Amino acid sequence: MQVFKFGGASVKDAESIRNVAHIITKCKNGELLVVVSALGKTTNALTEVTQHFIDQTGQAFDLLENVKMAHQQILTELFGVSHHPIFDEIANCFVEIEWILEEEPQDSYDYLHDQIVSTGEIVSSKILAAYCAHTGLPIQWIDARDYIFTDNTYQEAEVDWQKTEDKIRRELPTILDEQIIITQGFIGSTSENFTTTLGREGSDYSAAIFAACLQADDVTIWKDVPGVLNADPKWFDPTELIPELSYTDAIELTYYGATVIHPKTIKPLQNKKISLNVRSFLHPDEPGTLIRTTNNGLPIPSFIFKVNQVLVSIQPRDFSFIVEDNLSHIFNLFHSHRIKINMMHNSAISFFVSVDDTGTNVEALLGDLEKRYKVSVEKGLELITIRYYNQETINRVLVNKKIIQELKDSYTCQLLVKER
Repeated sequence: MQVFKFGGASVKDAESIRNVAHIITKCKNGELLVVVSALGKTTNALTEVTQHFIDQTGQAFDLLENVKMAHQQILTELFGVSHHPIFDEIANCFVEIEWILEEEPQDSYDYLHDQIVSTGEIVSSKILAAYCAHTGLPIQWIDARDYIFTDNTYQEAEVDWQKTEDKIRRELPTILDEQIIITQGFIGSTSENFTTTLGREGSDYSAAIFAACLQADDVTIWKDVPGVLNADPKWFDPTELIPELSYTDAIELTYYGATVIHPKTIKPLQNKKISLNVRSFLHPDEPGTLIRTTNNGLPIPSFIFKVNQVLVSIQPRDFSFIVEDNLSHIFNLFHSHRIKINMMHNSAISFFVSVDDTGTNVEALLGDLEKRYKVSVEKGLELITIRYYNQETINRVLVNKKIIQELKDSYTCQLLVKER
């Protein structure tokens, strides 16, 4: 049994959707469940709709109309101007957003975000399912919110694994015996049937959830890159394809910021010993990268670059030591402001971290920290992480850079730097 996941870039237009249908037909090997993200940049567009609705700028309906028109264009290219029922299905999905926008915003931003933005996955999966059925494939569309159950932490929902696994195992194997299932990534539902989302890029995680619950043989994430590369081509040249990774190395790379795989994706697959393939939807005949249980280390050093970093140095105001009570309070503040720590180190009297410069929530965090600690800040930095480093690889990334902080262990080197 296989699980395929297609991201937004793989379904960005009509031709891309045709290509996905071709891959499903060509690469299917037995039972198959397909997880799909919103089309192209729809998630960003619907997030903008949400923000304008909250701010009451008067532009939310116009922005939503742009999203609707983009989907209408794709439908017309796929199905012509006929009276295919998918046209009404998609229109009805967007009507649900319009109902929200017609009222004054009463709920929290996080709640409204999830109710509005989740529509992107619903409509993309309906379009893909309708087109695949149109080509003759045996398709069953399902709503992931009927199977992935979560708590009420909107935008970063935690999965209720027991309830989710019970429902998936009870209902989906019978469908998979006869049909290909197409469903959504990124979304789930609360016990009150409100929609939640699993965090940005959470569609990879959705694929892992379905695979783990169904005891799948493997998961394939279809990307616009040939597989897992040893660095992001935007920041590093030349890059090399990594043909095979251990679960451990994959988890480490995602922890330090590699974006090709969602950080939550690996662990459910490792627990069930399900292999993960990262392959190119542009070149589906190429093998890509295989992630599985193996004792082999990375064959080449890997580089992760994170720009726009903020170095936050924290010291007690009374010159006392940094102790467990301080650290507990500091970590709770980071958690409450939803700020991920990318690098950290503590000494007897100080604690420093590097975080993404995300603007207002970082400023709010700094304000809370300054109530209890002496805080200093340096912005405009870059964090470079090298997995399986040596001095040559360090020298390579330090051209015209000045080291601000440096951490090393046996396998990983982190360098917080700024331009000279």
